[in-house]
Amino acid sequence: MASSKPHTHTHAHGHANTPCSPADTEAFLHEAEALVVRQGQRMTRIRRKVLRLLLDNQGPAKAYDLLANLDGEGAAKPPTIYRALDFLQDAGLVHKIESLNAYVACGHTSHSHSAVFLICDTCKGAEELHATATSEALKAETKGAGFRMTRAVVEVRGTCRNCAP
Repeated sequence: MASSKPHTHTHAHGHANTPCSPADTEAFLHEAEALVVRQGQRMTRIRRKVLRLLLDNQGPAKAYDLLANLDGEGAAKPPTIYRALDFLQDAGLVHKIESLNAYVACGHTSHSHSAVFLICDTCKGAEELHATATSEALKAETKGAGFRMTRAVVEVRGTCRNCAP
């Protein structure tokens, strides 16, 4: 009964359904650059290209896949891509899905949030879920433990609505 589910799933398997995904890539890249400048940093050509590749990708992307697509950036080596990804993560523009060792762009420059990913064991697709209550509970729990959380990525494994019997 797909109609009783909270949102529709119209994309192909493997695509990261991110409610954080921006509608306009060019506008978002300008917004991301402004965010980085406000943080006292610089959006280099490589960082911008990596972010664009993540925005254009149909699913979570591994660092080496991104590296292979950095055409025109001849000197790009694995440390270069990892530095760019680390920078974009710290800036709040990218999430890393640890269990997939892959990255997705996040279009929320106006606020930080914890990412919750639903990862399908069948098709390997990933969907970002805005689990506000879960994020708030996690913040309260970590604060109660005397821990200062800077960010969290929660990964939930199972079967997506397209693969469910």
